[in-house]
Amino acid sequence: MSKHAILFLTGVVVLSSCCLADTPTRVDPADLVYQGAFRLPDVGPEEYDWKWSGQALAYRPDGNPKAGKTDLPGSLIGSGHNWHQWVSEISIPTPVVSPRKNLTDLNTAATLQKFANITGTLYEGRYLEQARMGLAYLPSAGGAGVVYFCRAAHLDEGAKHPTLGVGGANFAESNPRGLWNVGGLANYVTDDYLLKIPDDWAAKHAPGKTLACGRFRDGGQASQGPTLFAFAPVDADHPPKPGAQLPAVALLKYPAITDADNRQTLKDYRHSDDWGGAAWLSRGGKSAVLFIGTKGVGKTWYGYANGLVWPEQPPYPDVPDYPNDQRGWWSERFEPRILFYDPEDLAKAAAGKIAAHEPQPYATMNLDKVLFLPAAKRPRQMRFLGASAHDSARGLLFVMEILVDDDRPVIHVWKCR
Repeated sequence: MSKHAILFLTGVVVLSSCCLADTPTRVDPADLVYQGAFRLPDVGPEEYDWKWSGQALAYRPDGNPKAGKTDLPGSLIGSGHNWHQWVSEISIPTPVVSPRKNLTDLNTAATLQKFANITGTLYEGRYLEQARMGLAYLPSAGGAGVVYFCRAAHLDEGAKHPTLGVGGANFAESNPRGLWNVGGLANYVTDDYLLKIPDDWAAKHAPGKTLACGRFRDGGQASQGPTLFAFAPVDADHPPKPGAQLPAVALLKYPAITDADNRQTLKDYRHSDDWGGAAWLSRGGKSAVLFIGTKGVGKTWYGYANGLVWPEQPPYPDVPDYPNDQRGWWSERFEPRILFYDPEDLAKAAAGKIAAHEPQPYATMNLDKVLFLPAAKRPRQMRFLGASAHDSARGLLFVMEILVDDDRPVIHVWKCR
């Protein structure tokens, strides 16, 4: 750990969510109305099921065509236990608001496709320690659609491996193809969340590029804030050769802490931040690009939860006992938040009118009140939220709260008015 990396940061509060009424084209946090939550099925086997999951999630509009009256239309495709990150498809039961945060009040999703290795052998031979993963679903004319995926290691500084692939949405016949690199970019800024860009925005500002990817790596090792890059879907029937580079346009990217000029950061940035979910909302003439995650607040350090700072050189201290034994970036406290970005700012970045580090959130939204694990019970947990997905037709936002239900996530739902 270099000297520039061990920092103690204090900062100002980011923009509040109270001043947006005079901006009719942007989604206001007040436009997101909480619908409730639902549980994930307890299906097993361990190491492949929903326990310790929450890394990737995608909405499938044509999923679950036989949905009953108690299910919402469509389905969700998500990754399971983070050791293997196999993928399953589930129904979307009616979400329930539980004022007392009682899990037994909630409905439980049903399994539509069992956990399967949809990536085949594409990642064989790679060390994917604490791998980040993204998923996105795209329909196809007359077919079952395709699932895009990406996977990259937590620790692999500077790597630009091809990591993006695609396979069929019928897991039994996935026939995965790839892998490709997005934009010649480092995996630290591309390989976590995948999302669909609205067709009308893409046609105007990034023709043909209707998918986006990004990643935030803690410690500011690649970007001191979330990133987003637009790229075009491949022809799944006639894909590029493995290892090919897909052209990309930068919509959002802050300097890394190692850059010569690293002053341009996300406002109120902390090395302990975590932005693992993203969604592009477009509803009723309003839009917003959301980044969902956990925000470090107050003094920040690299070391342990009890405040012990890890030295750069030996002698190294004894490792604290549980629950203080997880080394990483810590802050005095953490908050579950959504960041709201204006798509018009990203359009200016795509056109080169402003630099990709210039867009800033116009609002934030704290999710503490809806989480099932209250703040008082998670002082030694640095990450509360996982992946997200978006039903654009109905304006529904799905966000995973991790490690809640016997180490399984629950999925929270908002509706954009």
